[in-house]
Amino acid sequence: MPPPKHPMAHSIPGHALTRLAREWLAEDTPNFDPAGVCVGSQEVEARLLCKTPHSILAGSPFFTAVFTEVGCTVDWIHQEGADIGPDAVTLTAVVRGPARCLLLGERPALNCLARASGIATRCSQLRVTAKAAGWQGEVAGTRKTTPGFRLVEKYAMLVGGASMHRQDLSGMVMLKDNHVWASGSITEAVKAARSVCGFSSKIEVECRSADEAREAAAAGADIIMLDNFQPEELHVAARTLKQEFPALLIEASGGVSPENLSTYLSPHVDVVSLGCITQGCPVVDFSLKVQKPAAS
Repeated sequence: MPPPKHPMAHSIPGHALTRLAREWLAEDTPNFDPAGVCVGSQEVEARLLCKTPHSILAGSPFFTAVFTEVGCTVDWIHQEGADIGPDAVTLTAVVRGPARCLLLGERPALNCLARASGIATRCSQLRVTAKAAGWQGEVAGTRKTTPGFRLVEKYAMLVGGASMHRQDLSGMVMLKDNHVWASGSITEAVKAARSVCGFSSKIEVECRSADEAREAAAAGADIIMLDNFQPEELHVAARTLKQEFPALLIEASGGVSPENLSTYLSPHVDVVSLGCITQGCPVVDFSLKVQKPAAS
């Protein structure tokens, strides 16, 4: 059956799911599958088990797409975005199809589901921290994603309740220190970027001091990233900038972790971005167990 429809699942084009599934399968089985000889094509059933309690399920559209490519079906027991629960082992879905085909799809599908669910779980935990602090801003990811796997990881952020930040370099403009040094000044960098992106894209500037932030705002930046500020310094700078430029968005980034997130939150900070949403994020432990045929 089709994967459970979390609202975010509608954002993934069908051709993207098919393309990724085929790429992952081709990577994992580039030519012969000798083990397929052992199992043949008899119809089997396999149970998807989650062995990490209180995980957020994410990635079911990708998981299903892999098995669709190899001629198998997936029946989901838990919905996309759901907290799978407290049990040590939880039955999450049932996969059916020819044995050799099911085992062809097993590892690519599990890799995707484990990674996506780990990211969604971390994002959900970060949103709980932000909500407990009464903060109304956005917890966001970064472009620190796995090459070739960005769509999955960005999608998982959305399922977990976080913002993707920008999808890629063609999205929102972000001017970092290297852009500024190469162009000569923050003002010149903002001016040059605006000549290309026009009115349709926001411009964000990474700033290492309040003076740099003020220059960027005066030059017409829409968003200021206060990078690697200590929390006390961050809150003073953010409050001052908001007083001078009320429409400015303030992002805090650098050095933020799940453990210290709450110290970066204030009414003057609109976005907090964390690279640890994707880098070093634990995966969720899933396994797929083929059931033994019933005795004759």
